[in-house]
Amino acid sequence: MKKIFYRSLILIFLGIFGFTIYLSTIGVKTDRFNNQISAKVKKINSQLELELNEIGIFLDLFELQLRIKTIGANLKNKDETINFESISSNIDIKKIINGQFTPTELNISTRSIEIKKIISFLRSIENNPQLFILEKFVKKGYLIADIILKFDEQGKLKENYIIKGLVKDGEIKKIRNFNLSKINFLFNLKKNFFDFNDIQLSLNNKSILLPKLNIRNKQDKFLISGKNINNDIFLKENEIYQFLNKDFFPGIISSEFSLDNNFSFLIDKKYRIKDLKIDANLNLKKMNFSNKISLKKYLPEINDELILTNQKIQIQYNKNFLSVKGKGNIILQKEVDDIEYDLIKSKKDLKFNTSIKIKKNPVNLSVLNFQKDINSNLEISLAGNKNLISKEILLKKILLKEKNNIFELNDLRLSKDKKIESINRIDLDYYDMDKLRNKLLISRKSREYNLVSKSFNASKIIDDLLKPEKNLENKKNLLSNFKLNIKINETFLDKDHVIDDLNGYLYFKNGMITEANLDSFFSKNEKIKLTIKSFPNEKITTFFSDVAKPFVNRYEFIKGFEEGNLNFYSVKKNDISDSKLVIDNFKVQEVPALAKLLTLASLQGIADLLTGEGIRFSDFEMTFTNKNNLLRIEELYAIGPAISILMDGYIQKNELVSLRGTLVPATTINRTISSIPLIGKILVGKKVGEGVFGVSFKIKGPPKKLKTTVNPVKTLTPRFITRTIEKLKKN
Repeated sequence: MKKIFYRSLILIFLGIFGFTIYLSTIGVKTDRFNNQISAKVKKINSQLELELNEIGIFLDLFELQLRIKTIGANLKNKDETINFESISSNIDIKKIINGQFTPTELNISTRSIEIKKIISFLRSIENNPQLFILEKFVKKGYLIADIILKFDEQGKLKENYIIKGLVKDGEIKKIRNFNLSKINFLFNLKKNFFDFNDIQLSLNNKSILLPKLNIRNKQDKFLISGKNINNDIFLKENEIYQFLNKDFFPGIISSEFSLDNNFSFLIDKKYRIKDLKIDANLNLKKMNFSNKISLKKYLPEINDELILTNQKIQIQYNKNFLSVKGKGNIILQKEVDDIEYDLIKSKKDLKFNTSIKIKKNPVNLSVLNFQKDINSNLEISLAGNKNLISKEILLKKILLKEKNNIFELNDLRLSKDKKIESINRIDLDYYDMDKLRNKLLISRKSREYNLVSKSFNASKIIDDLLKPEKNLENKKNLLSNFKLNIKINETFLDKDHVIDDLNGYLYFKNGMITEANLDSFFSKNEKIKLTIKSFPNEKITTFFSDVAKPFVNRYEFIKGFEEGNLNFYSVKKNDISDSKLVIDNFKVQEVPALAKLLTLASLQGIADLLTGEGIRFSDFEMTFTNKNNLLRIEELYAIGPAISILMDGYIQKNELVSLRGTLVPATTINRTISSIPLIGKILVGKKVGEGVFGVSFKIKGPPKKLKTTVNPVKTLTPRFITRTIEKLKKN
């Protein structure tokens, strides 16, 4: 009896063991649980219908659970269907024994499904605006996913679901100028957590790689963060301005770069982006700009296209804060230079600190008569800030340094229209193109500036002052109203002429000198003095120099000017200036235009003298008026032992020259004047010199195509004789 009992017990045990092994490994198939599983799905959403094939049941002995799994299933809602690869779940054995069918979780694996089909299916369940917008934008793509749904003890779906999978060959419909295609990525979605990895896509046919992208749901907002790595991106002008504001980044032609970028931002319930943060390393291999700034006078070989190369740039952006730090090479002219920069932009201002090292390229500071040595390095440092509200600029420091040559400006303030408002200090110490040392300091005290210098070469400034059109060009950006007090020990008018102890002041108003009083001395105590006085509707200018040569020599049509003093007087009313220039007791070596006239008039002897030893004049007077670009010569008269000239006419700048006059050798003048009763004998004497008659001439035409005509005259005009008598009486 016992044997039968034990055998039966063993058989039962073996049967149970065998069944357990079979159930654990091979399992059984049944459709008994189909209705229960479908009912659970309907609890999630009553519109859903789950079609199941036979379900395989497996025993998990360690967890005391039954694992159920079906291959091939369809989830329907109205006319929309989603096909699944498999559905599986775990059910507690204890609950089955108690008559409860309550799965702890439901695992769903999908086949490759079109993304548009999934969106349409979800819209059939709940047609919200987000899904509508998503359906409009998604063009194509496929999705494979594993879905894990968990249930509580009452069989209710928990919120800690997990969805993992991948998207392949996704494409978004064109948004403005952006084409997104070839979208591939892995995803892991949980409640309030969305993680995307290995994102690869094509943006306007450019490959983009985002190793990770995370989305976190915070109340009514989504926090999005990620990393972007892209190598060897090349963008043309039209592609660049699909991403950048052309007004803020003007003139970019092309760009080649690599980018390593961490970013994060919030999207609120109205889909607005907030709290954008960017931390990026940009390897800018090459960026080409069109040159929009006229720098030819400073960088004579500047290119029409500027190039940044080998730039290492760090970018940080946080709400109203932007930091850009970088350094590399820049091609402004023929050779490569170095550049380094640090920009910090806040809501109110933009701070900048930039330096450029110009190596084997030329630099000209013509206003200071300085030119960089082509074989030396010139370092330019610029630091300051721009007020983004008022648009005013403060240049705290501008420093140019080449060898021992230093140019430094401190606290230069510019208005929004780039007009100079104030400068606190200018410190210059350099050797100019004439090999002369310039050392001066300009310091500010309220609206007055003090210029103190040991030595200064004023040659270039004088050149510019003699060119009114250049003054008009430069005055636009000058300080409005200020007084400049001047004290210079040694001032060079040119290489050969030096004046000592230049003292006085200049007063500027709206960029123009309205009052001046300057005086100095040449080495032989010869005086030089400038005064300007302004009254309502009138400005009077006087200038006197015991030495005229350094000023007259600046006119290219006069060569070999010697001796003589200069006296100038001008009154300006209603933009019309009436002026008189007098030069006494001088000699000229060569006046090409005058020599040509003498040759045409067959006065070859005097012409030879003018281009040889020179002709001496006792007096030169010119009375003229200026209005805009019209110079009208009322009278130009010069008298000397060999020749005298009387001329008038006008010159329309760059358009037309029209001059006429009389040219007479001294012998003719003497003979004519001596024939005048009583006066002739007193002025000239009884002896009449032999000589030819005078000539009249006309010069007319465009400045570069002048035509000259000469005619002999037998009788001198009363005006000529009168002016000659006046001069002879004076002498």
